[in-house]
Amino acid sequence: MHSPTQSNPFRLRPIAVSLVGLSCLSAGLAHAGATISFGQDQSINLGLGLRTSFTHTESGSTTSNDFTLDSARLFTSGSLNKQIKGTFNLEKDSNDTIKVMDAIGQFEMSDAFNVWAGRMLPPSDRANLDGPYYLSDWSYPGVVSQYPARFAGRDDGLTVWGKVADKKLVYAVGAFRGHNRIAGASNADGKNLLYAGRIQYDFWDAEPNPAYYTSSTYYGGAEVLALGVAGMYQADGVGTAAVKGDYSGLSVDGLLEHKFVNDGVIDLEAAYYHYDTNGVADVAPGFGGADSTANVGGINQGKGWLAGASYLIPAQVGWGKFQPYLRYQKFDNDLASTKTKKTDVGVNYVIKGHNARISADYSKTQVTAAADTKAFTLGLQLQF
Repeated sequence: MHSPTQSNPFRLRPIAVSLVGLSCLSAGLAHAGATISFGQDQSINLGLGLRTSFTHTESGSTTSNDFTLDSARLFTSGSLNKQIKGTFNLEKDSNDTIKVMDAIGQFEMSDAFNVWAGRMLPPSDRANLDGPYYLSDWSYPGVVSQYPARFAGRDDGLTVWGKVADKKLVYAVGAFRGHNRIAGASNADGKNLLYAGRIQYDFWDAEPNPAYYTSSTYYGGAEVLALGVAGMYQADGVGTAAVKGDYSGLSVDGLLEHKFVNDGVIDLEAAYYHYDTNGVADVAPGFGGADSTANVGGINQGKGWLAGASYLIPAQVGWGKFQPYLRYQKFDNDLASTKTKKTDVGVNYVIKGHNARISADYSKTQVTAAADTKAFTLGLQLQF
């Protein structure tokens, strides 16, 4: 599992070689690592992430088989002192191009008040703040989680966040570059920023996450009953320069995790989404020659629902434990009058929490007036 310390914002066990020798330290919860130390409260941490899979897909009369490098990430973070820190993370995109995922200047004055500036995850829903590495399921719930972003859920801007009430109340608010900043689109002049916020309360344990990030399973590492509300707004956020509309998004998400006396662990998750574009259809992704990191097009007006459950079986089998899961998503597109449903059924073989697991997933996707798509995926996730 990832470290709860705010000094490890890339959420991985740090691995590094010190020029003056290795010093092992506790990273919290399940793992410990090493760091380069340059003096009191001065250090650099390194980490790696990998997700790779094989997928068999059937859609109508079409069948395909494919090996995919879903994600390859390099994480770095550093500290000048207890208050001034930084994060720089890279990821391979779908075109095998290395892109900047995070680049954050971090001013962390206290648990209750911190300021981050640069490229980062905006305050948003639990799915986006989990990212693909900290979900219960193998695949990201993109049917319902549709907040706009530049790349990997990120945007450029500033976030103020904090944890109060024994770290059980987590807040994050920010302003960001936003959507459709390209010639011919609704925000071509770039004058309208996107504003985002999230507030979450943990009724049982405070979730052991760095910053305002989340996870959808802790494998029994915490007793969780959490409720979060997130929202985004941007004037002239959707449409063309001639026909534009304001964008707003609202989501409510909840998570329950309970560890039984036999060490079995149940997780229950649910979320609701509402996206509004003032009835204006957005431009398509790639509008005006925009690449996949430009945060242009693709916003849909509608409502979405998510429900999921998993159970970590207590029996140790070889290196790890099995965790079967089930997830259902539904999105009603108001303007296109279509409904999209996706059901995932799978099992994780959990070797070392989120740092080492193998997943088998079967999914069925149904879209109005389209052939059903069925897929079987075998995936491997590693973090170092």
